[in-house]
Amino acid sequence: MTDYAYSTAAELVTAMDAGDVSAVELTTAAIARIERLDGDINAVCVPDFDRALAAAGAADAARSRGETGPVLGVPMTIKDSIDIAGLPTTWGFPMFKDHTAAVDAVAVARLKAAGAVILGKTNVPLGLGDFQSYNAIHGATNNPWDLARTPGGSSGGPAAALAAGFGALSMGSDIGGSLRVPAHFSGVYAHKPSVGLLPSRGHTFPGTRPLPDLGGDLGVIGPMARSATDLAMMIRLLADPDDEGLGIAYRTALRPARHDDLGTFRVLVLGEHPLVPVSSEVRAAIDELAAGLEASGATVLRRTPHLPDLAEGARSYMRLLQSTLAATFPPAVYAAGQEAAAALDPSDTSLAAERTRGMVLSHRDWFAADRVRAAQRAQWAELFSHVDIVVAPVSSTAAFPHDHSEPMFRRTIAIDGVRHDYFDQLVWGGIATAPGLPSTAVPFTRTAQGLPIGLQLIGPLFEDHTPIRFAELLEREFGGFTPPPIGHDPGDPA
Repeated sequence: MTDYAYSTAAELVTAMDAGDVSAVELTTAAIARIERLDGDINAVCVPDFDRALAAAGAADAARSRGETGPVLGVPMTIKDSIDIAGLPTTWGFPMFKDHTAAVDAVAVARLKAAGAVILGKTNVPLGLGDFQSYNAIHGATNNPWDLARTPGGSSGGPAAALAAGFGALSMGSDIGGSLRVPAHFSGVYAHKPSVGLLPSRGHTFPGTRPLPDLGGDLGVIGPMARSATDLAMMIRLLADPDDEGLGIAYRTALRPARHDDLGTFRVLVLGEHPLVPVSSEVRAAIDELAAGLEASGATVLRRTPHLPDLAEGARSYMRLLQSTLAATFPPAVYAAGQEAAAALDPSDTSLAAERTRGMVLSHRDWFAADRVRAAQRAQWAELFSHVDIVVAPVSSTAAFPHDHSEPMFRRTIAIDGVRHDYFDQLVWGGIATAPGLPSTAVPFTRTAQGLPIGLQLIGPLFEDHTPIRFAELLEREFGGFTPPPIGHDPGDPA
């Protein structure tokens, strides 16, 4: 059989529709690949192979009846934090290792109804709160490009699975870059949708009731793939509102992409941030893309008076983010946060200080931070009347070596040899997260060490197809996903 390990979902559907391969054959090959390679990578933490083979058989039967569809018979994985009936949802917490979801998340139910073949669940960090993916239940997930490095977090398991050829698609989630950072570190594609676009019911903290969407605040679920075209397909498949929910449903029809060729795009390139430095290799990637876009005829800007204040936005985002995360902290942890916040110098506006304040925000202070966000959202809308895409780093560096030292807040990241605060890297995810904007992460180039460098393409609110289409055009012009070394061992026909 032809090796389909690194085929896109669209390519797999074309092959199955032509009768070149069956869903059962694809699923059997994917399972064999996971069993051969995942011992080193540790991406698929909960295999579900028996049900996957049954779903593949059902997909083949449906196709024999003349049915087809964009995911019919396509093997894929799902992030641990998204409910699959009959499988554990743990968020990496040992206390929930035996917590089994009773029903599928809305997105999972839609994928199953469309004939997707779910191979299993993929690994996450404790509480989804890290740029790495490790926990006491399932251990650490390694980057297929360099096993000594992180594949990113919190959707590190899905990203590593895609990079290693364990299925053509995956689903993850994002509140601080959790789709985009793993895509960047692992050399794959991901899309953080506009806030509230995809139904998140079933992306649920263990032991709590799966509630309907309430309009969204920061967090979203989103697709991951090895091509931008597959991202567009997944958005079309999953974007219907959660009609069973009682909360706010975004029913505004997604607009088509603003343009259909690179030369007509107006692009703002952000190569730096006022509060966080960027490594020379990431800056070089930004410059390389900017030059390539200019050569393609695109309008490329390096600065504009319409850009919102990135420092103001970052500080507000840190407060809002930490307030959201701290809502589930145990009482003792919350009390410690209160003490730490009370001890801060009022003049300290560092990002670390803002995160500490965010843990214990009063509603009054939350409302003040939210007002900043609302004002910035309006400024972003104004910006996107002058540009179509904002290109920015996903993170200041490529994938870094595993660092499981505690306490986490004392960790640092080396940027061109200088150590910087670990969690300050959240600012790059926050650029799109705070105002709720769509952002597509794309692989673009590699470092001198051969590690992937991705970039994020930020688009206007509820115009998700604009950054995804831009990603498709970049893929066509400059190339896209390439397999990592781990996928080419002697026993691998790829």
